[in-house]
Order: sequence, then C-alpha cells, then structure tokens
Amino acid sequence: MRSPATTLRAWLAVTALALAAVTGCSTTDTTTTADGLTKVKLQLQWFKQGQFAGYLAAANQGFYKEQGLAVDILDGGTDIVPQTVLAQGQADYAIAWVPKALASREAGAGITDVAQIFQRSGTKQVAFKSAGINGPADLKGKKVGNWGYGNEFELFAGMTRAGLDPAKDVTLVQQQFDMNAFLGHDIDAAQAMSYNEYAQLLETKNPANGKLYTADDFTTIDWNDQGVAMLQDAVWANSEKLKDPKYQEQTVKFIAASLKGWAFCRDHLDTCRDLTVAAGSTLGASHQQWQINEVNKLIWPSPNGIGTIDPSAWDRTVTIAKQTRNQEGHTVLTRTPDDDAYTNDYVVKALDLLKSQSIDIIGGGYAPQAVTLAEGGK
Repeated sequence: MRSPATTLRAWLAVTALALAAVTGCSTTDTTTTADGLTKVKLQLQWFKQGQFAGYLAAANQGFYKEQGLAVDILDGGTDIVPQTVLAQGQADYAIAWVPKALASREAGAGITDVAQIFQRSGTKQVAFKSAGINGPADLKGKKVGNWGYGNEFELFAGMTRAGLDPAKDVTLVQQQFDMNAFLGHDIDAAQAMSYNEYAQLLETKNPANGKLYTADDFTTIDWNDQGVAMLQDAVWANSEKLKDPKYQEQTVKFIAASLKGWAFCRDHLDTCRDLTVAAGSTLGASHQQWQINEVNKLIWPSPNGIGTIDPSAWDRTVTIAKQTRNQEGHTVLTRTPDDDAYTNDYVVKALDLLKSQSIDIIGGGYAPQAVTLAEGGK
C-alpha cells in the first residue's frame, strides 16, 4: 500500500507531471468478454494481500460476475500511484487513501471517492512497554519514526494536539517500511498499520526469552482514540466518466459486488485467508488471517451501511490535511476540495441492491476472531 519514502513535495511533483499528460477521459469505452461480461480494471495500492481481500473474494466467489462484470485486479507497487493510474484512464477504479488521493486531485487528477471502505484508521504508533509511551505527550524527547510520503499526518496532528512541537520536541527518524529499526531500539516509537507492521512484531521472537513477542510487550497509540484519524482505503472513480450513464450504472454494480465481497470476508475469514494466499500474496497464511481480521475491525460495524462516506470523518480528514504540517513544513492540501470530491449517490444505490439480496450491510453483530500468529507469519 505504500511507495518508498520520499517527500510529499517530490511525490506531488511527480503526480502533477503525470497528470499533465492526461488529456481527459470521455465516455466509457466498453469492452466485453466472450460471454458478454463488461471488462473492468481495479488498481490496488499495493500487492494482493488481506488488505484487499474483499475485492479478491468478489472475484473468487462470482459476485462481480453476478453484476455482469469481469474484473481484473491490478497489483500496486513501489512505482504505482493508483489514483494517477485511474486519472490517466488506465484503470476504471482505484483503491487509495483519502488524503493522498485528494492531494492528487488538487494536482489535477479527475477522481471522486464513491465508496469509503475503511471507516476507521489502521495507523498506530508502537513502543516497547518499557519506554513508558502511553500517549502522544509521552513522545517528547523520544526518537519517533515515521514513513513520510503522506503517511505521517495523523502522527503530526496527534503530537500537535498534545502540545508538542514536532520540529523541536522529538527526534524524527525516517522509518523504512519494516520494523527492524524499532526492534533494534534505534526508534522509540514506530509507525505501524494494525493489520501489517504490528503483526510483524508479534511474529518475531523476543531474544530475551526465545518466544514470540506478545501485545503485553508493547504500548500503542491509536489515532482513532486521539481524534486525529484520517480516512484511508476508499474506492475512487473517474470524475469525467461519471458523466456517462453507462459508467454510472457500472459503478453501482462494481461497488455492490465489492461490498458483498467484504461482507463475505466478515463472515468467512478462513476462506478469504485461503483465497488471498492463492491469489499470489507473498505473506503467509497466519499473517493473512490476522490482516483480514484487523481490516474487518476497520470496516465493521458500519452503522450507515458499508461504504457510506461519513461527512464528519471526511471533514476531519480534510481539516487535518489542510492544517497539519510535516517535518518539512508542508501540508497535504492547500485548499478545501470541491463538492465533487466525494459522493454517496452510487454507494446508496449499491446498498439498496445488497439489501434486496438480504446481505447484512451494517454488521451490527460483528465480533473479531482471535488469530494466532506463527513465526514469520507462516
């Protein structure tokens, strides 16, 4: 889901240059399979893993086919910006974090958030319990890791809200996309996604006793609890194409099938683990099971229906993106996005389709499973 650590300014410059080559996309150029299914391309943020299990399930279980779609799920990678791929017309839909996609939109990408899959943030700041870091204020005087590349703004907003000056009160460390520096005690508090890097810690042996680390060895700062959580994985559509009634209809069908896939993974964790592994993920089965279980926590319950964009969460994300500065003094956004940046029009229709199939779109009774991680995530 991430690219190499670069500055936000450099990333935006690359995005702007790529978008400058876009001359615009008009009406949908529909192509079909031999059996009459409409071909659709979905661009992921990263390689296939449990973070995207709902889309993999929708393909595997035939939910896209039910809607007349043949969906090609495209891997992301270090050199792929999904929202740019979408804006350039090389994909029909893309999965991207809201602040990053809005930065691309401000740079010229014609994209619209049409379904907000993750209702909560999965970003944490993790410390060894012995460090005594239980909240943002405790980061003062500590070596604080962050990935950069637009992933750091919850951390900076949390420190600022706690009365810290991120430029003076902590030592900022450029963190790689692993937990090695943290485990080596070169970082006091490291960034981690609940469904990925945090699991990597629990898959590692504690040299003090030869057993795997447990949650009791660490403390975590959850940005949801601190009031600075930003919206993450969302389904983005091509804004220009949304003027085309055929693409509008296709969008409703795509969202409906995707949401049905996520409901399936809520209720069939083991099956989604297996199909994710079979899809080619390099991560092991226990890591995938953990990842899907943790992602389910970010989605369920969805009181307004899965995929619905909550205006208050959107406004909070935009406010943080406009006001919070990173270590280079940059903000994600320089202005408020216009009203076309998101819409619930298509997800509402998609949810109506799912309700007609008696699919539980809220998950009010959802309870996460207890997942046992193996060494190395095997």
